[in-house]
This record gives sequence, structure tokens and C-alpha cells, in this order.
Amino acid sequence: MKTTVEIPDALLAEAKKVASREGTTVSALIEQGLRHAISQRRKGSPFRMRKVTFKGRGLSADAKTAGWDRLRELAFEVRGG
Repeated sequence: MKTTVEIPDALLAEAKKVASREGTTVSALIEQGLRHAISQRRKGSPFRMRKVTFKGRGLSADAKTAGWDRLRELAFEVRGG
């Protein structure tokens, strides 16, 4: 099927060089690029976080009522900071 697309001059010039070097046509390069772009979008499954849990007894009494500043302090105390 024939169609018309606008391609920046520099990109078309580069495509012509690649096509010549590889013994193919600009049309074939465009088709290859479109197939690649479409297949990449099909493959892309949404990112899913792994479920990461640990066994514990919940928040410490100090953390249950703490504000963000205190929670930050508690987090760094555990890390030795």
C-alpha cells in the first residue's frame, strides 16, 4: 500500500545511506522500523511490584503515634545513622 509521510531531511538522508550500505530500500527500512516499534509496544506488559513482606509484630509503640520527623529519625536509627 502506498502512503505519504513526512520525514525530516536529515533522517531521510541517513536512511538512504543505510539502505544503500545494506543493499535494501528506504521502504524496507521503514517497514522494519514500524514492525519493531509495534512489536515492542505489544510486548510491554505493565510494571508490577513484587509482593515483599516480612514477619514482624507491626509498628513499635513509638512509631504508632509519631509524626514524619520522628519516623525519619527512627528509620535512620535502625540503619546506624
